[in-house]
Amino acid sequence: MAQLNYHELDNILKQLTKIHSTEEVIKKSTFISIVAPIVTIDEAKQFLLLHSRADVTHNCWAYKVGQVYRFNDDGEPSGTAGKPIYNAIEGQGFDNTVALVIRYYGGIKLGTGGLMRAYGGGVSRCLQAAEFAIIKPMIDIQLTVAFQYIQIIHNMTKNYEANIKSEKFTENGVNLEILLLESKKVGFIKEIINITKGTVVINTTDKD
Repeated sequence: MAQLNYHELDNILKQLTKIHSTEEVIKKSTFISIVAPIVTIDEAKQFLLLHSRADVTHNCWAYKVGQVYRFNDDGEPSGTAGKPIYNAIEGQGFDNTVALVIRYYGGIKLGTGGLMRAYGGGVSRCLQAAEFAIIKPMIDIQLTVAFQYIQIIHNMTKNYEANIKSEKFTENGVNLEILLLESKKVGFIKEIINITKGTVVINTTDKD
């Protein structure tokens, strides 16, 4: 089996496939970590509304969707809960993720370092135990081709597991927007250039 080098591992993003939770008792305080996959900020907010508990000492959380992230200490000393939770999401290589840690206070103070380890470490361990999938980088390809190639391109997208997002007919041909795995971009472009004898017009845009 092929081995991934460290550079490749650094570029892999993971996404949870379902909700997962773990529970730990640290110096008589109970910490319940819950992580879940999300696609939008609204989904993160709905998750937090649904799973936060009114009868607990703290509901601390963080979420990350692409370049957008938020975190909250919910009454814990500043920087000891929300940020460590976010750092755990980022450090474990996850995206499109929300994490909530529910704390039942047990009467013993943990101190700044202890809180950071409890919140960040709990989420890290929860994520490590959760089921996930690799997020594969995608790319948008905009093509302009003559009418005669449209059926061939439809067949190509099936072979390359690509999706045609839009198709607009003009006087001179067809404008297509195709979503494709970035790893298959080179082969797809080479084949379409050969098929169209170099007449295709191509633009590409990376998708986050």
